[in-house]
Amino acid sequence: MTSPISSNLFLYNTIATMAKSMPALGQTDSTSNSVSSSTSPSTFFAMLMSAMMESMEQTNTGTAPQTGVQAALPSLTTPLTAPLANSYNPTVAIPPLNTKEVPTAATDKSDLKFRPTQFIKLDNTLEGKLSGTAAHFINAGKKYDLDPNLLSAIAIHETGNGSSKAINDKNNVAGMMGKNGLRSYGSVEDSIFDMARNLRQNYLNQGKDTIAKIGAKYAPVGAANDPTGLNNHWTQGVNNYYSKLT
Repeated sequence: MTSPISSNLFLYNTIATMAKSMPALGQTDSTSNSVSSSTSPSTFFAMLMSAMMESMEQTNTGTAPQTGVQAALPSLTTPLTAPLANSYNPTVAIPPLNTKEVPTAATDKSDLKFRPTQFIKLDNTLEGKLSGTAAHFINAGKKYDLDPNLLSAIAIHETGNGSSKAINDKNNVAGMMGKNGLRSYGSVEDSIFDMARNLRQNYLNQGKDTIAKIGAKYAPVGAANDPTGLNNHWTQGVNNYYSKLT
């Protein structure tokens, strides 16, 4: 049972539909008389039923009778999605990565050469931007004959386990310096391999065969670029992380 409002709407739709079907008004009397005289009761009834059916269809679908004028759709002037921000946007050009092979010196008798690593343990330890990089530490260790746990321990200490500004803005995992301060890398993987190359070439091959000896050169106490004295804790911090991983 329909309400008075819906009934009136139905009646209006029916009349509007019939008006479209009937000849246009405003013609001469002779024309109107000829139309009315030529329209049989059966034809008129068929027109009425057709108009009612069309009106019912419009009511059910929620569409209003067409009047010949359609409202223009607004044009889309803004993008559907906002552009993604790229957090890695160094202000200086990234220098080419040194990927040369550096063989292990015969004088290196340290215990810091490459050794099998517990991948799952390492992977579960790495967090922040270091998360998911365990394979890079292992591959870099293989290439430069270094214990992956040593590389990981240094990176964890240097970056606060993947949370530092250096790693998030410059992909720098080891505090490596360039001509204009902290060096920028194209990826965290590049930084890991560059750290391994540097340690093999300039530390292990030069007789720096313990974490303490590495730290004395890598993060010297009292250095001009360490005004807050963080280098005082470098050796102890790296040793602690290394012990947890091995």
